[in-house]
Amino acid sequence: MTERAQIHPLPLTDAGQATRRVFIRDLELTAKIGVHRHERRRPQLVRINIGLTVADSGAPTGDRLESVVNYESVVDGVKKFAAEGHINLVETLAERIAGLCLSDRRVLIAQVRVEKPNILADAASVGVEIERRRPGA
Repeated sequence: MTERAQIHPLPLTDAGQATRRVFIRDLELTAKIGVHRHERRRPQLVRINIGLTVADSGAPTGDRLESVVNYESVVDGVKKFAAEGHINLVETLAERIAGLCLSDRRVLIAQVRVEKPNILADAASVGVEIERRRPGA
């Protein structure tokens, strides 16, 4: 018998507020990131996962892009950060991404994971995962 994936409810900011979850899974791009000399020489692969808890009025969106958090805009911002120049720490990149996401007032919580998959031979990846909340959320 196969095991079914568990479905967890989305976090609510309070008992009466509806939310929706916007996510970006396994975005892979190259970036100059790391503190070691060899990491400064050439870009390396990073994998980014983003989960956003977004305030949701519960009303229909009108099927209009401006009514929702646009994940394509988030991806474009992440690509811009990766292309701006060398970053020492994955933590720095994660914080920048979380800040970008929280700049949209509808985003209540930003969860960001930044992984470097080709660093340790003994591990699939290394990295950091952070969660940042809008004050009051």
